[in-house]
Amino acid sequence: MDSINRNQPEVNRRDLSGDEARKRIRETAKEAKTCFFVTANGSGADGGVRPMSVLQADEAGHLWFLSAIDSHKDAELVTNPQVKLFFQRSTHAGFMELDGIATVSQDRAKIKELWDFTLKTWFTEGEDDPRISVIEFVPKNGYYWDNKHGQAVAGAKMLVGAAIGKTLDDSIEGTLTP
Repeated sequence: MDSINRNQPEVNRRDLSGDEARKRIRETAKEAKTCFFVTANGSGADGGVRPMSVLQADEAGHLWFLSAIDSHKDAELVTNPQVKLFFQRSTHAGFMELDGIATVSQDRAKIKELWDFTLKTWFTEGEDDPRISVIEFVPKNGYYWDNKHGQAVAGAKMLVGAAIGKTLDDSIEGTLTP
């Protein structure tokens, strides 16, 4: 047990698997909208770390992105498909780390499904731009940190805990196994 958790009067650990884990992944990805997408063998100045917008989180917990077929990211995924994703939903809650496998394709039907007019900023030829690729991320496992009752309750518990000198943390954390 973590040292801070020894002072907790409440249970603040809950591992999630199956439907519960997939639901947590979908909800966090949809609310955060973006993540840091980290390739295993990153090259260049970014070291394989870059922000990416999640365009879809499906029922299976798979996350979908659009990319450019000629990007460093796509080239890195071809040689090693292992990826880490890092999410932050809000300032003090909704953190999630996922490990998984990403595959790159140019599935035109999926591109059409994910397309949004604002993407024309990067793909100037629109949804038919031949450079567009689709990345499907399949999570294998992960970890989350959140609060149980929302920001207001978490803040109130912290203030009361500080006033009485007792750990009243509203946090919850655990593993994710989709």
